[in-house]
Amino acid sequence: MFDHVGFEVSDLARSAVFYDAVMHRIGGRRMHESPAAIAYGRTSAALWIVERGRTPLPGYGHIALTAAGKAAVDAAYLAGLEAGGSDDGPPGPRPQYGPRYYAAYLCDPDGLRVEVVSGAH
Repeated sequence: MFDHVGFEVSDLARSAVFYDAVMHRIGGRRMHESPAAIAYGRTSAALWIVERGRTPLPGYGHIALTAAGKAAVDAAYLAGLEAGGSDDGPPGPRPQYGPRYYAAYLCDPDGLRVEVVSGAH
């Protein structure tokens, strides 16, 4: 349905530390890198962080990243916290979204919401 998603960040290097840590734990890697943008994915660049000199608004946007199991959700959540993110909901079941839905919520260094989820489908 979509080709890619982009988040504008205020400090690309700082945000890259966070996204490198989270994406590594769920099997993602850098697919593109330039002075103003970094893109992540597994087989193609699907998540872009870009610095354009505009300040993002905290709480703007939400992205859910797929993890291969509860352990990967837990690991990505801890890695995100250690890499400058903040808690927005610890790992755990979210039965309101389905019987197997297990997720954690983080805010990146700019306050953008990142969900790491397993069992959504």
